Amino acid sequence: MGEPAESTEMAASVIESPTLRPRLVQASKSLQDVTDDVLIHVGAHPTRTWWILIAFSLSAALLGLVASVYLMVTGIGTWGLDKTVGWAFDITNFVFWIGIGHAGTLISAILYLFRQKWRTSINRAAEAMTVFAVICAGIFPLIHMGRPWLFYWVLPYPNLRGSLWVNFRSPLLWDFFAIGTYFLISLTFWYIGMVPDLATLRDRARGRVKKLWTLLSHGWNGSHRVWSRYETLYALLAGLATPLVVSVHSIVSMDFATSIVPGWHSTIFPPYFVAGAVFSGFAMVLTLMIITRKAMALEAYITVDHLERMTKIVILTSSMVGLAYMTEFFMGWYSGNLYERFAFVNRATGPYAWAYWIMVTCNVGIPQLFWIRRIRRNIRAIFMISILVNVGMWFERFVIIVTSLHRDFLPSSWTMYKPTIVEIAILIGSFGLFFTLFLLFTRFVPVIAISEVKGAMEKLNFTKVEESDR
Repeated sequence: MGEPAESTEMAASVIESPTLRPRLVQASKSLQDVTDDVLIHVGAHPTRTWWILIAFSLSAALLGLVASVYLMVTGIGTWGLDKTVGWAFDITNFVFWIGIGHAGTLISAILYLFRQKWRTSINRAAEAMTVFAVICAGIFPLIHMGRPWLFYWVLPYPNLRGSLWVNFRSPLLWDFFAIGTYFLISLTFWYIGMVPDLATLRDRARGRVKKLWTLLSHGWNGSHRVWSRYETLYALLAGLATPLVVSVHSIVSMDFATSIVPGWHSTIFPPYFVAGAVFSGFAMVLTLMIITRKAMALEAYITVDHLERMTKIVILTSSMVGLAYMTEFFMGWYSGNLYERFAFVNRATGPYAWAYWIMVTCNVGIPQLFWIRRIRRNIRAIFMISILVNVGMWFERFVIIVTSLHRDFLPSSWTMYKPTIVEIAILIGSFGLFFTLFLLFTRFVPVIAISEVKGAMEKLNFTKVEESDR
């Protein structure tokens, strides 16, 4: 008589054991609770916190819009560029936002292919972040053209302007195709992942909104056949998106690596840029997830364990970035090239040394605090460190671009670059646009993938019961 009770007790202990069961859902939630807790925010009256956040982000976005309009009316002369530093804030912000968009595809595609169940609570927001970051990045090449309304002049199509064709050997053109492909695949991957949840919204909606969800859910009925086709398509898109994580920022790095400018002409740039992109992207995901879990009361689904796992990836990528910094200095010395040596010594001791040491401190020094488990599980500490990492990664792009250009081969061309108020306003505006889009996303779409969280919960419980039976 005691044997079945003992077996049942053992099964319960195995399921609830924190060492065997990842805390995918913190509280004892049922499948119905998951649906109710996530969908309660969709279409509902926004909270006071949401209104405060959207007010700040919209104000910043409007500031950037005003600065952009002033730039187009007045001209690129409103920026602090000169004949030596022809790239500065615009390309710095472009590379920064492309890097931010990397973590979304990494979390969604690569971790999906490796069957990492902890991604289920954060992948939807990370995918949205990717789309919004690429949109922000696309602004800067357009406004750098000076006359963005004539952007089609650079497109390769038969025209009446003679033999005016783009240079297909230029990495700048490779950027366009790589980032365009990345954006389309990421957008498709994000939308396809939302279809089951959009069908849930359809089933709960009434009136005109129901027609919208019916259109977007494409007749989803939840049958075994539909789920089979869905999982096949999702895996296919994940396989297509995975190479883009490496290729996109590798091609972005070739904008610099294919030049002869000291400090840029380096074969380490492709892996270095990819590691830095994942590093900054995960830091931004941490920032957004901490804000989201607090503002939308989702602590039960975006748990401390999710955040801790992401901090471990931050430690790894921070160490890779630190190794790249050391390798650059070593190769500058080992090459015997006077110009290369000067470029790196100038970074660390020259007039922009303050930017260099901010970069090193925020990207290499501060993230090492995550080796301490107490800090990895401290929400406030994670939030502050994630912000500092993004500050450091922005300065990394600034240091690479400005310090390599402001001291040219000819001393007569040496100059100091100083950003103008217009450039700073556009930078603030890009952050405002990014957070505005993300906040609107949390208002109208389920911020957590309901179907994936449920699937992970059911599979985990089934696996643990099987282990207990053995």
